[in-house]
Parts: sequence; structure tokens; C-alpha cells
Amino acid sequence: MQTYDLFDIIGPRIVGPSSSHTAGAARLGRMANKIAGGNVKHAHITLYGSFATTGRGHGTDKAIVAGILGMEPDDERLRYSMLLAKEADVDITLDFSDDIPDHPNTAEISIESDRGKLTHVRGASIGGGSILITEINGMDVELSGDYPALIVRHRDMPGVINTVTMILANEHINVAFMRVFRHARRQDACMVIETDSPVSPRVCQLILDWSEDVTEVLAV
Repeated sequence: MQTYDLFDIIGPRIVGPSSSHTAGAARLGRMANKIAGGNVKHAHITLYGSFATTGRGHGTDKAIVAGILGMEPDDERLRYSMLLAKEADVDITLDFSDDIPDHPNTAEISIESDRGKLTHVRGASIGGGSILITEINGMDVELSGDYPALIVRHRDMPGVINTVTMILANEHINVAFMRVFRHARRQDACMVIETDSPVSPRVCQLILDWSEDVTEVLAV
């Protein structure tokens, strides 16, 4: 007999009208905020496919902006996100692209922090409020946002993966899923490690300090 999770039956708590075009969009924006490290000064959003053609009617643009401001999909302030961004002195620009994406509900979000750090995130809302981040700063990745996650950018050198997982084991952090992506052998690579519990800033710093082959560690 097939079993179902409660989420499969009632879906996520959201501010409507759409779980994919509104809730998923808000989650994409919130994940982009986390990956960028917060403190957003400017965000440029490009919507593709169904997001571009029907997004205005479903509030997709407002939902992504709400997520960028750190709001959850069920936040009642979501519909006022453009005004709230202006009040917070966060500059927002939007494009609606005619290009055909791999997934119809795709967004690209480029964020500049108040310190000038630039972060580029691409992802899709894949239904029922679920999302998939597919690119971070030009690196192909797969990140669902369903678990706490650690993103480790590094050079593709022997021993890096082993050491990162050893540090997590020593800190009693259990790995749920792990994927490694790279441009080419011995070049830039990225570990996406989804964990059963959040990774603290102290553990992130332990990993970052371990070797110059590790260039960035983000807990999201």
C-alpha cells in the first residue's frame, strides 16, 4: 500500500495564490538571501518561462522579493514586499525573459550585499512549494532547501572531501545527502552537503581554516 507524507496531502502553509508561482518563488528568494549571506543592497531578478508569462498575476515577482528580504512563504507581508524593499533601501530590478529555460518556473537572482559581495543564484520552483537550486556563481549544483545545508567551494584536490566529512563527523553532524560538482579536474569544485542538523559558524570556520584549497564555506 502506498503511503503519503502529510505535506503531500495538505501542502505547505503559504500566502496564495499558487504553491509553485508564489510559495516556491518566495523560497527561491529566501535561499538566494541565505547563499548571499544576507545584508542585501541590490537584487536583480530575471524570470523565465511560466514565471515570466504569468508571474505578475501570481505575484511571483513580489514573492521572490519577499524571500530576498528574508520572509517565509506564509508571511502576510509578502504582498507588500516591493514597498518593504524600498523602505529598507534595497534596490530591486526585474527582467522578464523570452528565453526558454530547462524548467518553466525558473528564476535567476543576482544579489549585491552592502559590502559589495556579488552572488548569482539560479533555481526553479518544481511544484508544491518545493524548489531546486541549480547554479551558484556559475557552478552547477543541486540543492533542494529541504535540509540544512553546507556549501563548500574548493579546489579539486585529493583529501578535501575526506577532511570536510571528517570534521563534520567529529562535530557529530550527520550527512543526509552529499553531491560534488566541478568544472574540471584540479579546478574549481563545490560540495553541497545536506545535513540532519544546522552547521554552526564555528564548524564552518574550522573547515575554512583547514586548507587554502577551501575558498568559501556557507551554511544555509
